[in-house]
Amino acid sequence: MTLIIGLTGGIGSGKSTVSRFFSELGIQIIDADFLARQVVEKGQPALREIEQHFGHEVLMSGELNRPFLRELIFKNEQEKLWINNLLHPLIRAQIVDQLAKAKGDYVLLEAPLLFENNLDKLTDYDLVVDASPALQVKRACARDGAGEEVIYAIIASQIDRKTRLQKADFIIDNNHLARSALEKIVQQLDTQFRKLKN
Repeated sequence: MTLIIGLTGGIGSGKSTVSRFFSELGIQIIDADFLARQVVEKGQPALREIEQHFGHEVLMSGELNRPFLRELIFKNEQEKLWINNLLHPLIRAQIVDQLAKAKGDYVLLEAPLLFENNLDKLTDYDLVVDASPALQVKRACARDGAGEEVIYAIIASQIDRKTRLQKADFIIDNNHLARSALEKIVQQLDTQFRKLKN
């Protein structure tokens, strides 16, 4: 059996960089965000349902207008609930399917909402990449070009930092790490995870 390690962290924590380092070590990454994008691609039934629900403005050149939808659901709890009820079962089914096919000592399930969506029920251990909210906002604004207000709203919609850390089996404190130091930590964790398997 392949060991399943959940990888999560708040927006701007550096989770994607950590994931990339694991990938460079030959570890298979199952990316919940990537699967979430797949289920709403052009021609997918879920995209038609979203269009019927929100109207044509939610599409741009036949594809999902993500910034428009994000603004919409962060201001409206009911709409957020509707979209989650539609998409989460579809995404979870894809994740379960990919985990069943995974090979190697361990596989990483990268999911920003690992705990919020109870995806940790599918994992053996969970790794949290942590950063202070101020640093999260600074990084996310620089990366996404979004306003601070939007980033703070996303942070507020995610599980609180203290609870996330309590649920973690492994933590990377990514507040002031250089890239090389972060890469070294990933290499050490890779060794640990392989030992857990054996």
